[in-house]
Amino acid sequence: MPRLSDTMEEGTVAKWLKKVGDLIKEGDILAEIETDKATMEFESFNEGVLLHIGIKEGQTASVDSLLAIIGKKGEDISKLIRDKKNDKPQKTLTDPETKSDQKIDVPKLISTPKNVEVITMPRLSDTMEEGTVAKWLKKVGDLIKEGDILAEIETDKATMEFESFYGGTLLYIGIDEGESAPVESVLAIIGDKNTDISDFVDQFNFSSSEKNNDSNNAKDEDIIVDEKINSDVIEKDNKKESDRIINNSTGRILASPLAKKIASEKGIDLNNIKGSGDNGRIVKRDVDSYNESTGLNLNKSISSGLESSKAFPTSQMRKVIAKRLSDSKFSAPHYYLGVEFDMNNVITFREQYNTLPDTKISFNDIIVKACAMSLKKHPEVNSVWQEDQISQNYHVHVGVAVAVDEGLVVPVIKFADEKTLPEIGSLVKDYADRARNKKLKPDEIEGSTFTVSNLGMFDVQEFTSIINQPNSAILSVGSIKQKPVVKSGKIVIGNTMKLTLACDHRSVDGMTGSKFLQTLRSYVENPIILLI
Repeated sequence: MPRLSDTMEEGTVAKWLKKVGDLIKEGDILAEIETDKATMEFESFNEGVLLHIGIKEGQTASVDSLLAIIGKKGEDISKLIRDKKNDKPQKTLTDPETKSDQKIDVPKLISTPKNVEVITMPRLSDTMEEGTVAKWLKKVGDLIKEGDILAEIETDKATMEFESFYGGTLLYIGIDEGESAPVESVLAIIGDKNTDISDFVDQFNFSSSEKNNDSNNAKDEDIIVDEKINSDVIEKDNKKESDRIINNSTGRILASPLAKKIASEKGIDLNNIKGSGDNGRIVKRDVDSYNESTGLNLNKSISSGLESSKAFPTSQMRKVIAKRLSDSKFSAPHYYLGVEFDMNNVITFREQYNTLPDTKISFNDIIVKACAMSLKKHPEVNSVWQEDQISQNYHVHVGVAVAVDEGLVVPVIKFADEKTLPEIGSLVKDYADRARNKKLKPDEIEGSTFTVSNLGMFDVQEFTSIINQPNSAILSVGSIKQKPVVKSGKIVIGNTMKLTLACDHRSVDGMTGSKFLQTLRSYVENPIILLI
């Protein structure tokens, strides 16, 4: 059972869209999950045959309960579905038919010490596959209370605070600041302060990070120091022992699994790196900075004719943007419809509207409102392509693209057709400010049915956008330009704006898109109708 919101503790299976025996492809919608905030489609990140359903329709179970098992056809999964006495933990769920408590079994991969809770990287959005720890607000040894904020987690869409659902002492941090890890990776361990978790942590780190990546990662023996470790200063390659980050009790270099992996791939000797993590632990940023320090120093003057470059780590947001836009461009057959609107009336309308007390609307607010009103009349454009059907939405949720340092975020104006121009303006400004500070909530960036991307403020006259799936269309808005136009057979000075509608040809035909633009023109060129 995935965590589909930051406050979700349990979920209800509203509907299964697949049945046992079905062939599942990556990206297929498995079920509709009802959370504390909304009912969302849950897609599979795996491929294979659906072998087992652990939670039936209408049943409720806590996050991390066994939802389903996907594997090879005919595969024996009996070891994964054991008697409750052999498994830990077990989650209680309620069956609406029997009204009795049942137990479902969660496979136990690694023995867990008593009085300990393992906290994993949460799924904070429906598209999140991995997260980055932006900042730890607690350190090892701190007393944790239920509800305390442990860390700030950067997802593909925003940076969100992550709170603890457990109380105890923070015994272990599995992902250091700046490091990324897949959903369900061990984030931290909380428990009784006197609990010894050293064997458990070693076992986990080896099995999850080294054992499964033997071909790429440094092996255990590669990071063991051969020399005798003592309190005296010894030298190796003219480096002091104090500059080498070594755990004197085990003889191993203290480094995160990701740091070891990167160092191994780049051929970097961890003995030469000084760690900046807890207790001198080497983390990803240490390996990255060491690599840079051994290369060209770009801060120094560079002689003419010398080629140079600098590599920057790809952010989690940029990775997901690249994946989703590539999927959209190569899976949806795009076509484009370009129009040019007369903006004279809009300019006058906006100037008059903004004379109202405490009121300030932008041209973009007017475009968003006009799109929402037009979509209400053309649900064919406000649609979603699915393999066996096209779903037309009769609610209008307009996504507004906002540029941030790492790329693009699309906060959503819910029921935009029902909102006034000042309400839209206030929401867009608030979302844009919080998007740039990575403080948007998951439900504020999900559920769009149509998207508006406006580059007019950057003096871009005309451009095309890639569809923000699962939308069927996106509108690209250019700048307002003053130029000669012909009116009533005479050449006069006019104000025009170019717009381009990108459509998914699978769900929106050319005529359908053209009729939508005609309706949009009527609203934009006669904006007084937006108030009726």
